[in-house]
Amino acid sequence: METTEVKGWETAVLDGGPADGLRMKVSDRPRVIQVTYPCRIEAAPPGGVHAEAVYLYRRDYTITTEPLRYGFDIASP
Repeated sequence: METTEVKGWETAVLDGGPADGLRMKVSDRPRVIQVTYPCRIEAAPPGGVHAEAVYLYRRDYTITTEPLRYGFDIASP
């Protein structure tokens, strides 16, 4: 089994899209961050269902110091 060493936590900021300005801590500088928002369901069937809107933010590799920046990917998913 392959293991990866966590290098530490860094501050990241999301730029654009529905989560614009959101700050968070990330480890190992992920290439992509996925943000989900719940959607309202009208006339949900018995037992319930839920739906979420999915948005992707891609890392800006020109930023090498904190806060890291992740730009909204308008073409995703």
